[in-house]
Amino acid sequence: MATIAKNRSGTWKAVIRKNGWPTTVKTFRIKRDAEDWARTVEDEMVRGAFIQRATADRMTLEIAMKRYLADVVPTKRPTSQVTDRKRSKSLVTHLGKYSLASLTPEIIANFRDMRLAGEDRKDAEGRPRPRTNDTVRLDLALLGHVFTVAIKEWGIGLPANPVRNIRRPALGAGRNRRLTQAEEDRLLAAVDRYSNPMMSWIVRIALYTGMRLSEITTLRRMQVDLARRIVRLVETKNTQPRTVPLSSSAVQIFREALNNPVRPIDTDLIFFGEPGRNGNRGPYRFDRMWQDIKRELGLKDFRFHDLRHEAVSRFVEAGFSDQEVSAISGHKSMQMLKRYTHLRAEDLVSRLDKIPMRK
Repeated sequence: MATIAKNRSGTWKAVIRKNGWPTTVKTFRIKRDAEDWARTVEDEMVRGAFIQRATADRMTLEIAMKRYLADVVPTKRPTSQVTDRKRSKSLVTHLGKYSLASLTPEIIANFRDMRLAGEDRKDAEGRPRPRTNDTVRLDLALLGHVFTVAIKEWGIGLPANPVRNIRRPALGAGRNRRLTQAEEDRLLAAVDRYSNPMMSWIVRIALYTGMRLSEITTLRRMQVDLARRIVRLVETKNTQPRTVPLSSSAVQIFREALNNPVRPIDTDLIFFGEPGRNGNRGPYRFDRMWQDIKRELGLKDFRFHDLRHEAVSRFVEAGFSDQEVSAISGHKSMQMLKRYTHLRAEDLVSRLDKIPMRK
């Protein structure tokens, strides 16, 4: 049986002691609430469904997020660490004062809707600036993982992960920005004119292989096998190593890059930058130059990642199967691959004529 006692402060304390269960204590303002809680907890203990919620009641999301950033985030890739720390700020700002136990699906759904409507961010004229579906999906993914880690690894007593019980925003349609032949000619001519040849090599490799920018700029010489015409990628976005086959054009670009006459002896990076304050060289950084070139060519709406879109679409247009394309590009799901693949209707016209038609 539970013991209900009145404190000197006028509140009521309920204490439950039951064999096989830890002593459970909770304080209430009125006696009836203490009695109702005690009956509920005792019933859960009898049914074997009791969960110790004391820690979840005390731990706020702000405290949980600090622990997550200290314990979990450092185990992730550097780029993921940066994005997680950035996303955590909005979660803490809007939900940080709630305890983990009090964060219900309804509260999280309201946070989702507020972000999608842009109610927490205004432009210069006071109009809402909505976030994209993908941005809010990633916010919720981070919040959901915090709850998962808290329940499975920290022993926080919660009946379920509340993020799993709300609707996620739909996936975006994906970008469909493709290079026209004229744009490609102008872009390649511009990067070829640039003083540092690494700019041209990086852009062409992205266009010929579909590799991500981070995968290209962190390449080391040992990863490239020109005799077998492959590149071995160890660190990828989805953490799965993969081997990328090289066309003859890609092989020629890598040969030029590997034979770079100004390569320093203190790094094995293929695309190297200047030494930092610690004396070590990091990957070549060309974002400012890339932006200048786009501005010069009038391609402000074109992103470097669109080169990957272009390459993957060309693989499909060349007749590669979905499985073959995903093996090259590293996409885990056909759904994501479809979002990155955009075929030009005019390129399919000639193939339509080959379909036999009944008369």
